[in-house]
Amino acid sequence: MNIGTDLGKNKRKKFSELKTLSNVFENFKWDSAEVLDLDGNEIELKGQWHRKIFQNDRPIVLELACGQGHYARALAKQEPDKNYIGIDVKGNRIWSAAKRAMDHQLDNVRFLRTRIEQLEMFFEKDEVDEIWITFPDPFNRQAKHKKRLTSNHFLNSYKNVLKADGIIHLKTDSQILYDYTQEVFKTFPVEVLENLS
Repeated sequence: MNIGTDLGKNKRKKFSELKTLSNVFENFKWDSAEVLDLDGNEIELKGQWHRKIFQNDRPIVLELACGQGHYARALAKQEPDKNYIGIDVKGNRIWSAAKRAMDHQLDNVRFLRTRIEQLEMFFEKDEVDEIWITFPDPFNRQAKHKKRLTSNHFLNSYKNVLKADGIIHLKTDSQILYDYTQEVFKTFPVEVLENLS
């Protein structure tokens, strides 16, 4: 049986196909914002999402660690008056999200393959209206708490790209992440609009 070989070939095929999808932008240099267009030319995304990418002035909403982009795609379909961007580092997940978005002809959703730590390389101050963080990895071990998407480090990054009245939506089923986030909010200048615990 060649299960590993077959899976490897399938993954390589998807990664190759990612380069041909018009709704995907990929970044492979973790120290730069280099992204190539379909012709292999470097393009600037920061500050250009409205004008160059979506070609409209609709609000921009991010789904962080989007996986297969379930929320980004569902919200894009439900709210066509907003632009959605799913962000994840895993190519296999981004491929699935992008293909499904194209199959459903969702022209108000794009995907960015990069690390969330690099958010500020791709978005200008006040460029984002909302952020969705849906069921992120809770990193249950205390030693990994800085990797949690609700840590002070990440919240500062979100603050730097969100508009002053921007909103962060957090959905979690982890009591550890929920409690941690409540503690972080005590020291971070944030207004909790709704808490459905």
